[in-house]
Amino acid sequence: MNVHGACHCGRVSFEATIDPARVSICHCTDCQTLTGSPFRVTVLTSRDNIRFTGDEPAFYVKTGDNGGRRVQHFCSTCGSPVFTSGDGESGGEWGIRWGSIRERGALKPARQIWCRSAVSWLDDVAELPARPTD
Repeated sequence: MNVHGACHCGRVSFEATIDPARVSICHCTDCQTLTGSPFRVTVLTSRDNIRFTGDEPAFYVKTGDNGGRRVQHFCSTCGSPVFTSGDGESGGEWGIRWGSIRERGALKPARQIWCRSAVSWLDDVAELPARPTD
């Protein structure tokens, strides 16, 4: 599937080819902290499948809970997280942050990881009062 995406301000933009079956939810504490949310949704693809159509993102390297070094790619203007990747030789597979993808409505997660860090109330969200807009 071909997707298009950008950061919040549009400065970092891209096109990519992805497999929709590779969409996952991560409940790790790093993803919770980086998003300010209970989880993050990402789709994995080869770096070769991503083409920048705007500026390339800034990045920094973070050592995760499992000891692996992860590169966090973000817009230096608006701060939006756009990609993640491994560091060095493990950098060939990139994760595209679901929120940066225009076609995200067609991308349903197929798995969850780091579930031991999942918030206890996540299954109760569907029971909360809801409005279509605020």
